[in-house]
Amino acid sequence: MALRNAIQLITYPDRFGGSLAGLYELLDRYLADAVGGVHILPLYPSNADAGFSPLTHMEVDPRYGDWADVERISARFDLCVDLVISHISDESPEFLDFVAHGQDSAYAELFVQVDQLGEIAQEDLAKIHIRKEKEPFRNVHLANGETCRVWCTFTERQIDLNYEAEQTYRLMEKYIAFLAARGVKLFRLDAFGYTTKRIGSSCFLVEPDVYRILEWFRETGEKYGAEMLPEVHDHISYQYAISQRNMRPYAFALPPLVLHAFLSGNSRYLRQWLRMCPRNQITLLDTHDGICIPDVESMLPELEIRFLIDEVSTRSADPIMRRSAVSVHSVGAIYQLTCTFYEALLRNDDAYIAARAIQFFTPGIPQVYYVGLLAGCNDFALCAQSGEARDVNRHAYSLAEAEEAMQQPLVQRLLVLMRLRNSHPAFDGCFELHQSGDTGVSMAWRNGEHYCRLYVDLPTNQALIDYLDPVTQQELRLRC
Repeated sequence: MALRNAIQLITYPDRFGGSLAGLYELLDRYLADAVGGVHILPLYPSNADAGFSPLTHMEVDPRYGDWADVERISARFDLCVDLVISHISDESPEFLDFVAHGQDSAYAELFVQVDQLGEIAQEDLAKIHIRKEKEPFRNVHLANGETCRVWCTFTERQIDLNYEAEQTYRLMEKYIAFLAARGVKLFRLDAFGYTTKRIGSSCFLVEPDVYRILEWFRETGEKYGAEMLPEVHDHISYQYAISQRNMRPYAFALPPLVLHAFLSGNSRYLRQWLRMCPRNQITLLDTHDGICIPDVESMLPELEIRFLIDEVSTRSADPIMRRSAVSVHSVGAIYQLTCTFYEALLRNDDAYIAARAIQFFTPGIPQVYYVGLLAGCNDFALCAQSGEARDVNRHAYSLAEAEEAMQQPLVQRLLVLMRLRNSHPAFDGCFELHQSGDTGVSMAWRNGEHYCRLYVDLPTNQALIDYLDPVTQQELRLRC
């Protein structure tokens, strides 16, 4: 069954209401007509990386609830979950069996054993795309006394999977079938770019290997009635390549382009992207990760990127940097800015609502992160406590705290906008980008006689929506 053309909520299983049961209560009480889908971030047992080190995809961490809680949500809302395809936990049954039995383990081929790849020279290391402050390898001491090295791109607890082995595909299909049977309609393919290992390359988004892997996931998902949402932060061309292969790309260029438009008062680069962006994308302004810079590096001139970084970084936690595997202590350009979107817009309510209006009128299915839904500010206390810079945008709202935040005037304004986006028939038609100067953005949707037109004036942060009421046939105006 196709995804509904309706806004989706992104949330952790325990940070918006305290549990899956609390999440459902908030959805039922406040958001039933404001969202049509829910992306629940990893709800599996995990031992690292805020849930992204799953022991299995076939269990719910009992701290969050159980499968009955999940199925209650999927019965009413389109459900998206993470399929962590690049790695598995070092406490997973498969990896523990490998440690116990070495090469005699039934799962030995599941992992990328570095010493079987041949010599890796310094120049090879220099090309490898890494995500931590050391080489992407880990020594493993087997029960028989032998030692080997396995690839682990992220933390030491997250062991990369080997996509040269049929066993890996069998494991992934088992997960897909199990989750689809519990109502999952959209799989977010977490960190799929790290599935490709070829010495002498970046070992990240290696072509054409990466597309062969992606197309296997697309075809397998179709068998079980689910779509795929590959997650990658890199040049915009990768999102177009995903779109052309009948999968949903992320509109990761949208957050920095919208921020740049409001902070600079210039919509030129945003409008250029709106003319050509994929029409089947998932749009967003914020996620559990930071505001990524690589997605706009070919769209914003270097001076404009520096302007954006300088503006937002004054309100951010530490940025996430790029690193080289040959010199793990060296850093390159900024990869992510760690900041809530409301904070990045100087806590300006009108600018924030206008930015959301642009997102909701942008082609694709919108997703709203739970912190963004509640117009959350930076949680520097949580960031300092955990040592994770991205936790600045991962505040944990209890059920009572979330209910209180829902009553904020700004959140109520946002909910009005979300309900209009979900219910108006114009959004089932065609997108139009209208003529405007560099200080504004004008866009619309038209479906037969139905229309919705948005104009945003950047100097005043004002957003106006003109639309035909589908019931009364009256022309109405909403001042967002």
